[in-house]
Amino acid sequence: MMTRRGFLKSGLFASLIPSVFPQKTSNDLVRSRGNPTVISTWVQGIEANKDAMRILRKGGMAIDAVEAGVRVPEGDPNIRSVGFGGRPDEDGHVTLDACIMDSTGNAGAVAFLQDIKHPISVARKVMDRSDHVMLVGEGAKRFALAHGFKEENLLTDESREEWLKWKENMSSTDDWGPNDNHDTISLLAQDKKGNLAGACTTSGLAYKIHGRVGDSPIIGAGMYCDNDIGAAGATGRGEAVIKTAGSFLVVELMRQGRTPQEACEDALRRIIKRKNGNPNFQIAYIALRIDGEYGAAALKDGFKYALNSSGTNKLIDVKGMLS
Repeated sequence: MMTRRGFLKSGLFASLIPSVFPQKTSNDLVRSRGNPTVISTWVQGIEANKDAMRILRKGGMAIDAVEAGVRVPEGDPNIRSVGFGGRPDEDGHVTLDACIMDSTGNAGAVAFLQDIKHPISVARKVMDRSDHVMLVGEGAKRFALAHGFKEENLLTDESREEWLKWKENMSSTDDWGPNDNHDTISLLAQDKKGNLAGACTTSGLAYKIHGRVGDSPIIGAGMYCDNDIGAAGATGRGEAVIKTAGSFLVVELMRQGRTPQEACEDALRRIIKRKNGNPNFQIAYIALRIDGEYGAAALKDGFKYALNSSGTNKLIDVKGMLS
């Protein structure tokens, strides 16, 4: 009988590898240069991509592009899942989470931040002006104010009225919330030099427990960037993304040779398996590889992502894996 060691020494084990793993490995990838690309989640990504691409076309760095891009939905009160105008928690407080990561592996994040309109820029300051990665709550707010950010009321009349209606109608059997309460924006960019960066920002799950933090400010969950391989971002039910280190997983699957599309799908299969094949929530991933190839996948129908590359900025529908 052949032993395990004998099996490995024989050519049989090696012959099985190509059938299990794709042939293309990270060593085969050639960095894309001269063709800047931006990819982001949901319809709000269209406008975000425009601001990011303006920087890239001028030869700007990917890290500056991703920050500028997500600031657009952060400052738009009509986008109810990000920044100013975002839906509050169960106590009526708008709390914001964000993270950012550059091509050198530096990262910054803030969580449970209140009264500051642009959490992504605070996260950038954490990355650039401290030796920490994440600041939370009152400490994050104090850091922001010390660095010149202004304190503002982020709860708009529309969000307040909707929250009051939710409070008035909620009961032990009537725990409803808006259907579009998971529309976090993740944005990935590659500049003309081929360097990558990513950003993720959100106001979180509508009417969440006060103090809840999702995946968006967590490096490796809501977003991750490895300049030798690629970048990935998430949107949807943050708890499930955290439990699988979702964005880090997507990047590592690309390192093993998966295409961006395959990596996003395989990462979602982990979640599907954990939920016995029937998760009752939406999660989607986007990915951008160093050679310029991109991909996206979602658990269910309804997810769209925005792609700005080669002179076009378009919104793309994604068919859900469980549809």
